[in-house]
Formats: sequence, C-alpha cells, structure tokens
Amino acid sequence: MLTGKQKRYLRSLAHHLDPVFQVGKGGINDHLIRHIEEAIEKRELMKVSVLNNNADDPKEIGAELAEQAGAELVQVIGKTIILYKESRDNKTIELPR
Repeated sequence: MLTGKQKRYLRSLAHHLDPVFQVGKGGINDHLIRHIEEAIEKRELMKVSVLNNNADDPKEIGAELAEQAGAELVQVIGKTIILYKESRDNKTIELPR
C-alpha cells in the first residue's frame, strides 16, 4: 500500500508520461491485462487512457486494472489512470519513505 507521500512522488514522475494503453468500448479483457503486466514489469510506472466510447467509470476501470494486474492505483484523473508496480528485475524508481 502506497503512502500519500509516495503517491505524490509517483504522480510527479508520471506527469510527463504518455499513455501506453487505451481501454475502449470492449472494456477490460485478459489480453489487455497480460500486456499491462508485461509492460509494467519493464516500466514500473505507466499511464492508461480510457477512450470516450467506453461508458464505464474510469475509477472503476482503474481499480479493476490495478487488482487484476497486481499493481497499485496511483491516481485516476479524468480519463487517465496511473498505475505503479515495483519491478523485480528492472527496478529504477526509489520511493520515498
């Protein structure tokens, strides 16, 4: 579980990132989850955008993505979701305590 200080730090790092994946009208599926798990292992921090043709609430989508991918939900702002997961092999982000 991330502290408020850690979430603020991760939000500052994610500010300049571009979304890596998009969730469209098809919603969340196993294929998307698998790709997110692979990408977040390499990057640790990533953005996912929810397209306008998806009628679901972005906060619910973010919570479901984080749970299924084993990641932490850092923030949902508008239709952009920020996810973080500490990498086993490619650790580059050092979180504040």
